[in-house]
Amino acid sequence: MDLFTLPDFDGHEQVLFGHDPATGLRAIIAIHSTALGAAAGGCRMWPYPSSDEALTDALRLSRGMSYKNAMAELDLGGGKAVILGDARVHKSPALFAAFGRLVDTLGGRYITAEDVGTTTVDMQQVATTTRFVSGLARGRGEVGGDPGPKTALGVFLGIQAAVRFQLGRSLDGLTVAVQGLGGVGQPLCRLLVAEGARLLVADARAEQAERVREELGATVVPAQTLLEQPAEVFAPCALGAILNAQSIPRLRARVVAGAANNQLACANDGEALMRAGILYAPDYVINAGGIINVAHEYRGGSTEVAVRAAIEKIPERLTQIFERARRDTLPTSTVADQMARERLQAGRQG
Repeated sequence: MDLFTLPDFDGHEQVLFGHDPATGLRAIIAIHSTALGAAAGGCRMWPYPSSDEALTDALRLSRGMSYKNAMAELDLGGGKAVILGDARVHKSPALFAAFGRLVDTLGGRYITAEDVGTTTVDMQQVATTTRFVSGLARGRGEVGGDPGPKTALGVFLGIQAAVRFQLGRSLDGLTVAVQGLGGVGQPLCRLLVAEGARLLVADARAEQAERVREELGATVVPAQTLLEQPAEVFAPCALGAILNAQSIPRLRARVVAGAANNQLACANDGEALMRAGILYAPDYVINAGGIINVAHEYRGGSTEVAVRAAIEKIPERLTQIFERARRDTLPTSTVADQMARERLQAGRQG
């Protein structure tokens, strides 16, 4: 395997492979860019079928973090870590302490936090061996903690903006199909129902879907049929690459806006959505609430009011993208990438 010729290698500054036999840690840290500051991005733990697939995920996610942080106007670059392993089986305090030591070898070039498969408890263990970590448990009134609810808030506000732009109305009475009911999907569902939306939900874990049905009156549908359900909005909040040549023709929603990273399987899928008349809210713009919270926590001296104000800028950024895409007849994903690269280039020149 030649790293430098991989399709998802995008001029990444550094890729670090870490192995600790004593704890079973196998991890990859990808630093895409530090043009705007230290590379920040969460640590994902997932049972990847192969190290090649783990590397591909790290490369794609780290580039997405560069774009996300640039579009959120944070003084942070983009990076991501992945740990190969099943979070339900392979977690241990020693493993995350070993991961912290790996992060620490980078001397602050990469700042980690939780992501899919990891939690604030895991990050507390990471913090025993490095200070370059955020998303830690905090006391009442302190900025920080689990970034999931902040991600959900940004996605909710982004869905409102997308629905106004595409459909010219509010969420009241609309149907939203939510895929994935984890740390972001569940709080997002609560926000949607509070605004009068009806929910169709699906999750690979039946108990999660049942919990949302009982609490919020959602309709549970099989995961494999969620795309085909009649809904105005499809909100993917699980893993990436859900939008592809096979799935897009099945979509019945007119808006796609969710928390999952890397929702497009390839660049052409953005154009396919545009041609189908579906408005796509670029994932790394709409789901930036979590990293905004993490950044405010890591820098210190912030307040919940300041975090909320920063997250409330997400709808404005999305609307700018939507308007530019309509004016130039371009996919929203292309426009977002252009804007992010412009900001990264300005950072390099500065």
